[in-house]
Amino acid sequence: MKRFALSTLSLALLGTAGVAHAQSSVTLYGVLDDSIQYVSNVGGHSLWNMAAGNLQGNRWGMKGSEDLGGGLKAIFQLENGFNPNNGALGQSGRMFGRQAYVGLSGDTWGTATVGRQYDPLVDLVQPLTGDNYWGSTFTTAGDVDNNDNSSRTNNSIKYASPVWGGFQFEGMYALGGVAGSTGSGQTWAGAASYATGPFSVAAGYIRMDNAATTTLRVTPTGTPQWSSTATSDGTFDSVQNLAYASAKSIGIASVALQYVAGPFTFGGRYSNAQYKPDAQSTFTSTEKFDVGAGFVNYQLTPAALLGFGYTYTHGKGDLSQTYHQVSLGGDYNLSKRTDVYLVGAWQHANGGLQASVADYGLTSSSENQTIVSLGLRHKF
Repeated sequence: MKRFALSTLSLALLGTAGVAHAQSSVTLYGVLDDSIQYVSNVGGHSLWNMAAGNLQGNRWGMKGSEDLGGGLKAIFQLENGFNPNNGALGQSGRMFGRQAYVGLSGDTWGTATVGRQYDPLVDLVQPLTGDNYWGSTFTTAGDVDNNDNSSRTNNSIKYASPVWGGFQFEGMYALGGVAGSTGSGQTWAGAASYATGPFSVAAGYIRMDNAATTTLRVTPTGTPQWSSTATSDGTFDSVQNLAYASAKSIGIASVALQYVAGPFTFGGRYSNAQYKPDAQSTFTSTEKFDVGAGFVNYQLTPAALLGFGYTYTHGKGDLSQTYHQVSLGGDYNLSKRTDVYLVGAWQHANGGLQASVADYGLTSSSENQTIVSLGLRHKF
């Protein structure tokens, strides 16, 4: 999951063959986020458990740069995801499953990177949504529109422009790597943002293609993912979209805006996600999810933040499904690097469907489900 702003430990020397480069640096960083969690209606019972990564996904990583002169830098980032409750690797057991890329950055022309990366919507649109502040408790049911960054992109080439008068754009293309079929398993995306004073707006679109709909993989936790030749992981976290894991493609359009007025931050967003089948898919009609959401944050004190959010998710096409979700959050900073939080959400599924709050994958045994997390987060 999540965006981050982390204090860093800089290592001043980076060299080869005993040569020191004073203009180079490597930064080590990480996030530990864990909680005691209550979930209602799991198999007809209440569940108390330990749940990690509520506000931010747990991670450790390193990033660095080398000054090449003339405003040009070589950059890299390696980021690992893990579960602090059992030590297991995240992102299907990848060593650096969250990010792994290298590239060049110029002061005047922008940044170009290659590797496993976040897509432009995650970079530019997601920061304006409630998920940026409160994590998966404030995101879409089942994360059907990737608002909580369930999917990352392999083999990707990404360009991010500089910021010109508050405007910025990004573009990305990922090569499927299938001989004789250039577009098989490809991913492409673009997004743009504009900020002026207290107002910000961003919009983007991503198209993810599955190379082979009959060869799904399964993660160690049992979640299906697309074939190994697909460049995107897919977004199949919960009951809301699990039936569409055999989709040939997913297209997501998203727009978000935000306005800051004194201690208040207001935000709203809309997305449309379409899961399209082919002849080998286990469903026959395109499933379309429309998502509308809003949130308001109140900075009670410099250390205390309160938040309220509502998310409406409606699916149509292959199956009609509607979810209403109300979310609440409170966060208190004990220091610049450590905070405690209390977040919760209630979800109602219309039409006899099962609820599944946020993207935790804990399917309800009824139309309603409540989840509450009391947690501690530390950044280093």
